[in-house]
Formats: sequence, C-alpha cells, structure tokens
Amino acid sequence: MRPTKYLRALGVVFGFYAALGALPPLFADEASEKAAVSAAASWLTLVDAGRYADSWKQASSLFKKQLTPEQWDQALHSARTPLGALHSRKLAGARYLTSLPGAPEGEYVVIQYQTDFENKKGAIETVTPMKEKDGSWKVSGYFIK
Repeated sequence: MRPTKYLRALGVVFGFYAALGALPPLFADEASEKAAVSAAASWLTLVDAGRYADSWKQASSLFKKQLTPEQWDQALHSARTPLGALHSRKLAGARYLTSLPGAPEGEYVVIQYQTDFENKKGAIETVTPMKEKDGSWKVSGYFIK
C-alpha cells in the first residue's frame, strides 16, 4: 500500500466530517472541549516539527492499531512535505460526538482548522481526538483537504 493510501484509510473514517466544512462547537462539557483542543494542538506541534514518530507515540490506541510507526512516517512524509512550511492555523470549529462512521462507540471531538501552508493556502485540517480509557484525549484521526 502506498503511503498516501494510509492517510486515505484514516480519512475514510473521519473524512465524512471533513466534508462538512467548519463545524459549530458542541461539547459535552467545557472540560472536554479544553482537553480535546489542547491534545490536538500538542499533537499538531509534533507533526509540524516533523516529529512523526513522536506523533504516532502520542496518538490514541485506535490510531496505533491502524498504522505502524513506519507506515505513519511514510504517509506524513508524502502528505506534508509537498505542502511546505506551516504559515498559519486557525481553529474553525469543533464538535463533540459519541459515534463516527467505521469507528467504535466512544467520545470524540472532531476539530477543524483553517490552515495555510507555504504551498497550499486554505487547507482544512481535521484532527479527531478521542477519549481513552484512562480519561486522556489522544488523536485518533488526521485528514488534510
């Protein structure tokens, strides 16, 4: 399987929500909002710095079941390198959900960012943290459109 297909595989689960455009806020509680957005921001910092192995380590158990660290590294190199450096990222919206197509029941926050990269202006990044069994929020999906 080619690296870009790995990102597409993750996108199948979460891509439906990426097509919705900006999502209005809808959270179970303020603590969930802050924790999920914070987890997404921390994780994106790793990705932006090219620390793909670390981003895999910080991802959810669901994410890790879908891709090996090597597959994730290849997929991100293929997807992010052509985009160039990050210029700006603005939170566009988020939505708390308890189910997603093709994913197990759980607590998810689908977060979208309006992002400008050096070689792609107006990208929409969708980052989906999920609540782990230990109560922490970890990224379970990432999609760039």
